[in-house]
Amino acid sequence: MKSSPEQAISFYFVRHAETKLNRQGLRCGGDVDVPLTETGCKQAFQLGEQIRKMDLDIGKVLTSPLIRTRQTALLISGVLEGVSIAESPLLKERLLGEWNKQPIIDTEPLLHDRQTPPGGESEAQFRLRMQRALEWFSSFLDQPQDQRLLLVGSKGVGRVLYSLLGGEERLLVGNAELLRFEVSRSEGNLRCLKVQRLLSK
Repeated sequence: MKSSPEQAISFYFVRHAETKLNRQGLRCGGDVDVPLTETGCKQAFQLGEQIRKMDLDIGKVLTSPLIRTRQTALLISGVLEGVSIAESPLLKERLLGEWNKQPIIDTEPLLHDRQTPPGGESEAQFRLRMQRALEWFSSFLDQPQDQRLLLVGSKGVGRVLYSLLGGEERLLVGNAELLRFEVSRSEGNLRCLKVQRLLSK
């Protein structure tokens, strides 16, 4: 029996725009729901304008129900003349429990050591949830390739998504930064071929 040929696919990922906790350098997990700052709203709107000018053919926006990602997605969608949005709680940032609102510089070594925040998710739990999110996300990839997907998520979502797709280095994404993922799909499995940073703040 012949194996199915590899299919090349591209999609886009953007980290949500600025929140107050981002600006203060504090942790903000999926169990803290905060809005964008005024600056963040401007970033998201300007990002939408840049995406429109780049003619990226976005056909659907996928995001989580968190306010910061939904606002970013809605502002971009509005600029793109109402591109539809689909939400899933699977795409929420990692739950950080007692590490929420703590300085990133203080908690970064704990994350690198794969410690579990009290009251939060372990790295293994987060990866498992993101694997389920990737399966949900993959169900949208059968649409025509002139209608590409834009995934609006958080920093941790981008990091683990890239890892699950086979990325080796630790992917870091800034607020309102736009990445283009090129992936191959064979027998239902996705593998990252290339990540290109298109827009950075």
